[in-house]
Amino acid sequence: MNTELKYKDITEKIIGAAFEVHKFLGNGFQEVIYQRALAYELYRAGLDFEREIEQDIFYKELKEPIGTRRADFIVEGKVMVEIKAIIQLEDVHLAQALNYLRAYKLEVGLLINFGSKSMTFKRLVLTQ
Repeated sequence: MNTELKYKDITEKIIGAAFEVHKFLGNGFQEVIYQRALAYELYRAGLDFEREIEQDIFYKELKEPIGTRRADFIVEGKVMVEIKAIIQLEDVHLAQALNYLRAYKLEVGLLINFGSKSMTFKRLVLTQ
């Protein structure tokens, strides 16, 4: 049985970068501050990423999108990263991140929370 996590090398670098951001900034800042700091750390880690790429949301057979969403980061074209700066992650945040994975047609995502005393994260895998 293969127990190797998909895109483990990428997600480990992202998580390490996030811990570096939290170690320096702590908690209590707005989400955008963490996003900018994480962009810097992802760059330093040598990861290719895009920030806030708008994705159309479609409904059933409609040809026109019914709206758009923006994930905080798409890293190496494979891993979606969604950032929060709240006291505690809740189910609604997990649902949002899973919806983003579906919208972007990606399998792996990270939901990272900088708002608590200790940085927390959830690794998300969307199975087909």
